[in-house]
Amino acid sequence: MNDIDPVDLKILKLLEKDGLMTNRQIAAELNLTTTPVHERIKKLRREGYINKYTIELNPKKLNKNLIVFCNVSLKEHAQEFLTQFERDIQSVPEVVECYCVSGGSDFLLKVIVADMEQYKDFILNKLAAISNIGSAQSHFVITEAKQASIISG
Repeated sequence: MNDIDPVDLKILKLLEKDGLMTNRQIAAELNLTTTPVHERIKKLRREGYINKYTIELNPKKLNKNLIVFCNVSLKEHAQEFLTQFERDIQSVPEVVECYCVSGGSDFLLKVIVADMEQYKDFILNKLAAISNIGSAQSHFVITEAKQASIISG
């Protein structure tokens, strides 16, 4: 982040908080005019600081009340097996995030479902259908204690 100045950081922080914020609103917040804000946002997109604009849905309103982090260990660890797991997990809609990790497991999955019955179905009929899985350990979210910006300060 050496080539990004404090104003750009403030713009990123505002957009991360509310991706629908207009250039006019950002300009007012930062005591600027809309043209430099527009140009800065274009530059931030062009340079890859902004990947995409998205919205955050309310899982409870969509009957997705259970969040589970699932550690998955594979039986075989050759590159082809890791890559195949990554391909296979793409088609499982309950998995909203998947990370290849170090430590006691190979992958960390974030799974969002309606309830325990739906999670049971996910484990038995979807995760178990993927070849080369050695073990899976589930961690059920009780409360979300923190969700923060990736920009410090």
